Amino acid sequence: MTLAVFYKLLAIFFTVGLGWLAARLRWFGEASAAEARLLSSLTMNVFVASLLFRTAARIDFARLPWPVLMAYFLPALALVLVVGAWHRRARSDDANTAPPPTGAPAIPATRAVAATYGNAVQLGIPMAAALFGEAGLAIHITMVGVHGVMLLTLPTALAELALAHAHARQHGAAPLAQVLLTTVRNTLLHPVVLPIVAGLVWNLTGVGLHPVVDEALQLLGNAVVPVCLVLIGITLRAYGIGGKISDAVRAVLPVCLVKLVVMPAVILAVAHWGFGLAGVPLAVVVMMAALPVGSNALIFAQRYHVLEAESTAAIVISTLAFVVTASGWLAVLAWMGR
Repeated sequence: MTLAVFYKLLAIFFTVGLGWLAARLRWFGEASAAEARLLSSLTMNVFVASLLFRTAARIDFARLPWPVLMAYFLPALALVLVVGAWHRRARSDDANTAPPPTGAPAIPATRAVAATYGNAVQLGIPMAAALFGEAGLAIHITMVGVHGVMLLTLPTALAELALAHAHARQHGAAPLAQVLLTTVRNTLLHPVVLPIVAGLVWNLTGVGLHPVVDEALQLLGNAVVPVCLVLIGITLRAYGIGGKISDAVRAVLPVCLVKLVVMPAVILAVAHWGFGLAGVPLAVVVMMAALPVGSNALIFAQRYHVLEAESTAAIVISTLAFVVTASGWLAVLAWMGR
């Protein structure tokens, strides 16, 4: 790990710490769960939405490196489905042991986001620049451009399908067509999916973004990183990680293991032996997969009012562990490149 990447890690923890301190000093009021969710809603509905719309509206499909993107996102999306299915089965096994929380049907999708959505901007960009130079940074930024589009849309659809199915069971059996219609409607109107769809439609018109609109969207999108990091600190203060072996803490370790070890291993195998990637492109996709849990995992959790404490702990613990696991994956890549 380079010194530049290590400094970026320290800056992330410093910003999170400022958020915790501000909440500790009650600059945001009582720093309760309600205040954290209010800031989360603002972030998702304004800042993240602006970032996703601008990203989707500016994608140049003709110039995308499709083999690299498929080598990363096909196994990543498959992992979303596998993690979601695993936790749906675990929830069904535990259904009779504890009353489910509000939004419980969205828990599998929420854990799938934590297990697959990496910190590709505030940590990934400086990492790619420091390790792989201009060529690697160009590949990484291209992947960042479709990262949220790909890895937030599918979990959103899965969460909304689970909620619609649970609602139908609770209020009497509903026809499959009605459940699917509810899922599609709620998915399209979701603050993650709606700006993506709107941006893609705008992209297809070929009109482009007016400079004033583009600048405004960029300003709003630039707020995502600092606000999300501060939000993590506020959520740490509101929920804490806890010193006991609670259900939330026990769930963090498998999620971190999937994100830091399983996901990069799967993508390494698919990218190298499935798509024939080698050299810098292979290193970029593997190290992007090896990134710690991104802050959007917390935003997603707070959207459905589930696993806020667990998502916060996963972000913090995986970022700490990244110091070790990143060095390990760089060693593997160096060995393969001999």
